[in-house]
Amino acid sequence: MYLISLGAGVLAGVLYGLLNVRSPAPPAIALIGLLGMLIGEQIVPMAKRVIEGEPLTISWFASECKPKITGVQARDVAAGEQADGSSRQG
Repeated sequence: MYLISLGAGVLAGVLYGLLNVRSPAPPAIALIGLLGMLIGEQIVPMAKRVIEGEPLTISWFASECKPKITGVQARDVAAGEQADGSSRQG
């Protein structure tokens, strides 16, 4: 896992060099790049779902992809509870 991470970092460094962007990149560029990585990671489960003939629904995206992109856990809207079981009511 560490070697894969190192390899990805080297690849990112090469891309930074090709784009003439200083490393560490300016915050906006770095954040946009991280967002792209998070979105890109979700292409694989979406492609698998399409290949398996399953539909890509908004509810599936909200429960499977959105939490991984935003870092915010999905909540059970019907029950008014978060994924960890805690209620939003005070």
